[in-house]
Amino acid sequence: MSTTAPRINALPAPHRERLMSLAREVSFRPGERLFDEHQPADRFWVVKTGAVILDAQVPGRRPAEVEMLGHGDLVGLSWLFPPYEWELGAEAMSLVRAWEFDAVAVRDRCASEAGFGFALTQWAAEVLAHRLQATRARLIDLYVPRATSVV
Repeated sequence: MSTTAPRINALPAPHRERLMSLAREVSFRPGERLFDEHQPADRFWVVKTGAVILDAQVPGRRPAEVEMLGHGDLVGLSWLFPPYEWELGAEAMSLVRAWEFDAVAVRDRCASEAGFGFALTQWAAEVLAHRLQATRARLIDLYVPRATSVV
């Protein structure tokens, strides 16, 4: 598996153009939360510039940083799957400029244009698979004791 998730350019050009026709430009200040776990997932973003950290709530601890996202990365996957609630949180680490998409409008287009829906879902599934591996690796790194060498 690649070390980076498939970026927006992984979508075939005609489908990428269809998706981008639904975009609006937004920005986030450093430290600004894009979303928190369990909030409604009614939009998603593709990063143009800057960095976003995905994090997971850990009881009794500060949020665990899962992955850093940058140019061309998809921020948010929970908008695609019921119950449409965020499974992770996200925070801007620097000034972020991004394309924002209304989840309902994109899901409607997926439903009405099968080829677009398949391409977008396949891209999102590849990103999701990568993100699950990144989350797993990060949690192992945080919580599995390091082996010590015995002489």
